Amino acid sequence: MDILRFITAGSVDDGKSTLIGRLLYDSKSIMIDQLEAIEKQSRNKEDGEIDLALLTDGLRAEREQGITIDVAYKYFSTPKRKFIIADAPGHIQYTRNMVTGASNADLAIILVDARHGVVEQTRRHSIIASLLNIPHVVVAINKMDLVGNSQDVYNNIVIDYAEVASTLGLKDITYIPISAINGDNIVEKSASFPWYEGASLLQILETVEVSRDINLSDARFPVQYVVRPQTEDLHDYRGYAGKIISGVYKKGDKITVLPSGLTSTVSAIEVAGKETNEAFAPQSIILHLEDDIDISRGDVIVQTDNQPAVSNELEVLLCWMDNKPLVAGNKYLLQINSRLVKAVVKKIEYKLDVNSLLKLDAPEKASLNDIVKATIKTASSIPFDSYKKLRANGGAILIDETSNVTVGACMIEGIVNGQ
Repeated sequence: MDILRFITAGSVDDGKSTLIGRLLYDSKSIMIDQLEAIEKQSRNKEDGEIDLALLTDGLRAEREQGITIDVAYKYFSTPKRKFIIADAPGHIQYTRNMVTGASNADLAIILVDARHGVVEQTRRHSIIASLLNIPHVVVAINKMDLVGNSQDVYNNIVIDYAEVASTLGLKDITYIPISAINGDNIVEKSASFPWYEGASLLQILETVEVSRDINLSDARFPVQYVVRPQTEDLHDYRGYAGKIISGVYKKGDKITVLPSGLTSTVSAIEVAGKETNEAFAPQSIILHLEDDIDISRGDVIVQTDNQPAVSNELEVLLCWMDNKPLVAGNKYLLQINSRLVKAVVKKIEYKLDVNSLLKLDAPEKASLNDIVKATIKTASSIPFDSYKKLRANGGAILIDETSNVTVGACMIEGIVNGQ
């Protein structure tokens, strides 16, 4: 059974938490004790209805403010698929939270309040979904009950959002009218929208094809661990363990180890302890090579005739996540997959306005939630693909050397003054 990772985003009070609560509640994906707890907390409500938002807004302080101020992760499953949900905040000052939640998402649900239509935060969340190259987008037009389930209102919002999507180059967009509070079109098709011919939200989530999103053309295998049992029975055993992040590997493939450039041939592949002639993303494997060459954690094994870029000077789009501002010249650790290297931010080239995509003049420093274009120099070369081409080998993080806190999320665009 495969997993769909999706994020929900929208303006404050668009109903994100209620939507997720409705998905969990109507799909019977919550425990009896959880249900009893939210029923108890909902007793003070005048209408006596269960407050489904309590399923995601776990902290009392958050509920008292009436907003979700962090990324709330929830897990549920149906007979068809497993799901991981990230509920991202709506405020602009929590851009970093949406970037965190969306970085590994297969799909984004953009909520739009039917009464207000496409607003500034709708555009901002869509821009972030575009920057993070999320393959699938569902535009859920919520609170349709408050506009009389009007098809005209729905159609006008679809037209407005289609312009945004076209500008951003978003692909595979699905539109759906819903009422999260009433459960209309969430798990089952609702009779409230006789003019809507599409599937319910859960049916869309269950059937969206994420397997097609896996890149099977560009073979990339970051080494996580060198397996050397050094026992009497396995005296000469040497394998390279890790997860194939893209592409296909076959026994007999000619490979190159990056960044060293050493070459060899695949002699054997193990999957779950058994030898196989072929393995593909996203399988975890142990790879064996014909030659005993120097390979360590963080190296990337690729096919010789299809190699990524290798450089120690990178152009990146960087979302700053730390309260302490980023200043050119600051030193950090940069991690891409299993490779960890020392790095310095050489220059901030411009700041990106996440509401309009306009490039603003380079600031002296990048503050919390800023997205900037920057150049980074690493102590040693790293193999990478552009983020637009291959998210799995184009995303990196910056880590504070002292605290080990992640302070920045990088989307690598290419080599400085290069591709």
